[in-house]
Amino acid sequence: MRFIAATFLLALLFAAPVYAQEASDDAGARRPMTTDDVLDMTSVGNAVIAPDGRWVLYSRSDLDWEENERKTTWWKISTEGDERPHRFIGEDGGSAFAFSPDGSRVAFRRSVDGRSQLFMMRTDGGEAVQLTSHETAVGSFKWAGRSGERIVFVAEEPRPEEQKAERDKGADAIWVDEGPNGQTAGSWSNLWIVEARLPDSDTTLEASRLTRRDHRVGAIAVSPDGYRVAFTAREENRRNQSNLSEIYLIEVEEALADPESEPRRLTDNRAPEGRLAWSPGGDRIAYTAASDREWELRLARIWVMDVVSGTARPVSDRFDGNIGGFWWTPEGDLLFSGQQRTDRNLYRLEVGSGNVEQVTRAVGSLSPSSFTRDRSRMVYSFQDLDTPPDLWVADADGEDAARLTRANPRIEEEIALVQGETIRWLSSDGTEIEGILMPPLGAERREGRHPLLLHIHGGPAGSFSNAFSARNQVWAGLGYAQLLPNVRGSSGYDDELLRGNMYDIGGGDYQDLMTGVDNLVALGIADPNKLALRGWSYGGILGGWTITQTDRFRAASVGAMVSDWTSEYGPGFNHDVRLWYIGGTPWENPEEWRYRSPLTHAANVVTPTIILHGMADRTDTEPQSMMFFQALKDQGKTVRYLRFPREPHGFREPRHQRTRDLEEIRWIQKHALGIDWEPWKRPAKDSAKVIS
Repeated sequence: MRFIAATFLLALLFAAPVYAQEASDDAGARRPMTTDDVLDMTSVGNAVIAPDGRWVLYSRSDLDWEENERKTTWWKISTEGDERPHRFIGEDGGSAFAFSPDGSRVAFRRSVDGRSQLFMMRTDGGEAVQLTSHETAVGSFKWAGRSGERIVFVAEEPRPEEQKAERDKGADAIWVDEGPNGQTAGSWSNLWIVEARLPDSDTTLEASRLTRRDHRVGAIAVSPDGYRVAFTAREENRRNQSNLSEIYLIEVEEALADPESEPRRLTDNRAPEGRLAWSPGGDRIAYTAASDREWELRLARIWVMDVVSGTARPVSDRFDGNIGGFWWTPEGDLLFSGQQRTDRNLYRLEVGSGNVEQVTRAVGSLSPSSFTRDRSRMVYSFQDLDTPPDLWVADADGEDAARLTRANPRIEEEIALVQGETIRWLSSDGTEIEGILMPPLGAERREGRHPLLLHIHGGPAGSFSNAFSARNQVWAGLGYAQLLPNVRGSSGYDDELLRGNMYDIGGGDYQDLMTGVDNLVALGIADPNKLALRGWSYGGILGGWTITQTDRFRAASVGAMVSDWTSEYGPGFNHDVRLWYIGGTPWENPEEWRYRSPLTHAANVVTPTIILHGMADRTDTEPQSMMFFQALKDQGKTVRYLRFPREPHGFREPRHQRTRDLEEIRWIQKHALGIDWEPWKRPAKDSAKVIS
């Protein structure tokens, strides 16, 4: 791992992990990473620091291979390094843990009879107590009041008993895009409030309704005094119209006293707003949006609205990059997590002037997740290309950093990892493109030519960042140099690059890929006769397009692709394609929709191709891969297709993940290198059990 700021560098190098076993110095005994090493890794996250900063609560996810799932447990650790981490809650578990403002209690959700309900427990010990027995599942929630006197939560509206009985008998037809339905059955949702006190007996508390509207609530935020709630909501549920969500405001006491009271609408546009946060004084709301008018392909900005006048202005225009979470400071400034190019750091925004100061200078991905009440301390995750993510705690200026977890000591002790580097090149039209180059394990970057694996990220507005990818380390161990380009259309840079593939998908972005490959060939790094590519989602789309435009790749893996834009118009996402990437609709602009589809050019494919798709994918629908496969198969092309039952866009089941990764490796090894590769055998004794 590498840091620019000297103080941060010293903190990371010399801060002792809390009760962590030291890594082995015998690097020569380390071995390449395997797919099973990837599956067996522990992940830590969802970290929240206590308001007084004395301890941190975090989740830990471990593989249970026999159950074919990952198990999540919650842990508590001191920020002083004076105790071991210990399980915070028992086997009944929970989710969405949140401290009360005064730090005396923790609220969370837990399933009861198949529905999520609110629970609460004291932070100084004791058993968890159920607060609600709501008729429908409790969704997102927020503490209300200076000390946390109440909790506001979202819940769906119940179906009438007669309708539920009929649905149980099979009367479950869906009227698409009518009422709360989208492509699947939906429900309206509303806001409720409940007292945040431990019941005097075994009975739960009665929640009171705050809103009574046919709408679907999104983000919620409660004012510091607990008397007002800002929220986003939509009055329809069409898949490609989330930009019709608006910000609303309710007065809590007025809503409780008058069931006929209506929320006040604060925005009225065709742009999606989100991530609401009240200022310390309760007079302003910060939120994110790309525009205050239309749904535009621009980087999201932070806006600040005066709730009395309803006027809003963007305050983060001086920052080019991706904005993540943000937090108000007691002084009225904003701290936010931001990605610029491939690195992520903490920034401070002076709301009045719009000045932006970079607080930390990590070379890697430093991602704060929670701050103390006074914003003086933070808990964050850090990772880079050869450092798996772990949790750290530090002052909000980046000083006094201490490592809290060492989630994967076996990776540090046994596995040989490679460190990548950022490179840049000029595309065919002179646009500067940046990417990450990962060398093969055991080879210096410029020592001879290597097989090259080209990765294509999702999005299109995704990006490759300076973060740990265990799967990329597996490929490095197999002897591949790897190029991860942030082609035009990527976020993390500026609006010009983000909008660079507008009405040109498969044009400039394809040239960015190929000029990157040409650059590595010219440098003597890549063997031009041993090129392969892989991509998922937009990466699968652009990968599928690429093999219809060139015969230079000897192997390709395309996952969760779209092969025909016209037939995906109804089943899948179409707003971005219609508004930005192709333009118009299939009936207004049919030739362009047809031309930009890989299926149209399937006759050009000579690259042996493996296709992967989850059968429950509703982001890029699975028939898209079937069409591409059938087109190649009918022409006698070298192709194989793996369909995965139950899997959505991102795979969930470990056994499916293992099959996907091993078969992808087997295919690329055979067709790029001519190797009949045999996968690793899963260890007979499963070492990846949830610890107790």
